[in-house]
Amino acid sequence: MPPPKDVVKIAIQMVGAIPQLIELEQSKPLAAVLKDVCDAWSLPNAEHYALQYVDGRQTYITESNRREIKNGSILRLTTSPDQEAERLYSGIQSKNVDVKTDSLKKLASLSQDVTFAQEFISRNGLKQIYSIVEEGNDTGEMLAHTLKAFTELMEHDFVSWENLSTVFIKKIVSYVNMNVVHASIQQLSLSILENMVPTSRLFFDLVKKEVTLDCLLTHLQATNAQLQLKAMALLIAMLLTANDAERRDMMDHLREKNIRQFIHKNIVHSSEPLGDEMAHYLYVLQSVSLNLCENRMRTSMDPYSQEQRELLQSLRQTAFESESEAPASNFNAERRRSLCAKEFRKLGFTNNSNPAEDLRRAPPGLLALDNMVYFARNTPNAYSRFVLENSSREDKHECPFARSSIQLTLNLCEILHIGEPCSETAQAFYPMFFGQDHFFEELFCICIQLVNKTWKEMRATQEDFDKVMQVVREQITRTLALKPTSLEIFKTRVNVLNYSEILKLRQTERLHQEETLAVPVLELRERLKPELLELIRQQRLLHLCEGTLFRKISSRRRQDKLWYCRLSPNHKVLHYGDVEEGVLSPPIESLPEKIPVADMKMLLVGKECPHMKEKSSGKQNKDVLELAFSIMHDVEECLNFIAPTRYEFCLWTDGLNVLLGKEMTSERTQTDLDILLSMELKLRLLDLENISIPDTPPPIPKPPSSLNFCYDFSHAEQ
Repeated sequence: MPPPKDVVKIAIQMVGAIPQLIELEQSKPLAAVLKDVCDAWSLPNAEHYALQYVDGRQTYITESNRREIKNGSILRLTTSPDQEAERLYSGIQSKNVDVKTDSLKKLASLSQDVTFAQEFISRNGLKQIYSIVEEGNDTGEMLAHTLKAFTELMEHDFVSWENLSTVFIKKIVSYVNMNVVHASIQQLSLSILENMVPTSRLFFDLVKKEVTLDCLLTHLQATNAQLQLKAMALLIAMLLTANDAERRDMMDHLREKNIRQFIHKNIVHSSEPLGDEMAHYLYVLQSVSLNLCENRMRTSMDPYSQEQRELLQSLRQTAFESESEAPASNFNAERRRSLCAKEFRKLGFTNNSNPAEDLRRAPPGLLALDNMVYFARNTPNAYSRFVLENSSREDKHECPFARSSIQLTLNLCEILHIGEPCSETAQAFYPMFFGQDHFFEELFCICIQLVNKTWKEMRATQEDFDKVMQVVREQITRTLALKPTSLEIFKTRVNVLNYSEILKLRQTERLHQEETLAVPVLELRERLKPELLELIRQQRLLHLCEGTLFRKISSRRRQDKLWYCRLSPNHKVLHYGDVEEGVLSPPIESLPEKIPVADMKMLLVGKECPHMKEKSSGKQNKDVLELAFSIMHDVEECLNFIAPTRYEFCLWTDGLNVLLGKEMTSERTQTDLDILLSMELKLRLLDLENISIPDTPPPIPKPPSSLNFCYDFSHAEQ
């Protein structure tokens, strides 16, 4: 007979004693349970003891988390959190170096537990840690344990980062700037500064002053991957906290130090695989750099600005210098204006008498003018060839340089998400971005020549302008999707993808769509669907059995704590638990926590999730909401997830819905189903290639008037 719902069978261990096997009544007060356990071992003062998990993070059992105990759990009787906190509080003040070091080591381990952390902080334990850092000169093992304990204690958000003293911060900064300190101490120091910078403008100014960009670049070039990662994390935190002017200055300094080339060579193209965390930081660095263009993109041209008018005139002079230079001085003002208007028309401005009007549209604003000037100055031959070649064409076939440049700049801003806030979880960056200093301008130079090439291939007229720009946008997005590693490779691939290739791709996609819309094919699709949906269900469950590495994300920053979750091979239990960095696929036995599939009640996604409701909406980026899901189990308890990617979100939510006996609802299900149906249909219709399939089946012929048409073999034998 199975035990009642509020009773779990567990084992309790204690050093030097025979383990107890008990039935834990969840309705019974924890103090009474502890007294019974202590009485069984004849231990006095039951209030000085507590229960703790043996495996995993060894969390203390409290009234708030006791419902997480599952059948078969192994617990340990140990000193209560308040007693342990008191002992370690005294131990870290000891004059004996060994006692102090051991106490700090134990403190660093236990501080991960929220119950212990609360007890230790309530005794003003953080003040003692501040003193060890501020007054101590140790730079070895003791300091490493101290900083680790401090980081873990602050992780629980009981104390604000703004309470830190300037002396403490400067001491942490000094460890970052020292060359002789162990790498683990520098990693912890960089992590502390990364947490601290976003919390206060005062702290940001202090860190910016004390930790120079050159120092961060030195750590970034270290061979130690973790030190490199923490240095990048602090750099990103400073860039995100800085105001626009400071951010621009910092990026200019990084450009002078050739950070892009270093990242391109030593991180993007490193022999070691790029981790998720570093990929995210590279995405943010790319986004911050591109967003420096936002101000120019949103600023309209001022017709009264002398500087802007000179930039505009330089475009005309560069293109038509040989034509207009000699005779211009002999013309009167009216003739000069007429000549200028004619030349601006040849340049492709819609309003040739006042070309500044074309640039009043924002976005792309002045960014379009900047791109045109960059193209004219840095590739004068290509610029002159573009303008003069189109000047000699018939009016209706000329490709308007200015109009094309303005629209192309707008398209590139949309494709590269310029002006949009950074995502908290995205990892998609373009490797070629880090191979070029003036990436956006150089990309424009390649693409504006692509516009002219495509215009000629399409034999376009002015009425076809929008069609040409749509084709060019498709050429750019299809090529960027291939993730070229350099602008040269991008240029080669985008030019190979000419208009005829785009037409072929479109035609293939259209024919495929037309084939799949025939009535008999649609009927065949419906017959195939159940079998293929079952195949997708099996794939989802197989993915859950393989498991996924998830990250814990707090409101302050991207966390670097990891946990793993996977489904048992018999599809009856979800196993999960914390893991260390670098563990890719932990065995199922090493994951201490369990949730029986039979106890799962509901799947929650997005804003419905408890961990999304708890956090203020201002701190929650939209994409985090799109990756969040929770499993409700037992009595209103939830296991909360934030998927690393949208792909993982789709696979996990589908798999959990399969376990709950519900339909798979993610967009990935439809995509996979379409791919499988397409493949299956192509295989089945292979013999019908180039044969048109009628919408209705051919009529069945009438039966013959006489069925006596069987050949009589007996007559033939005679």
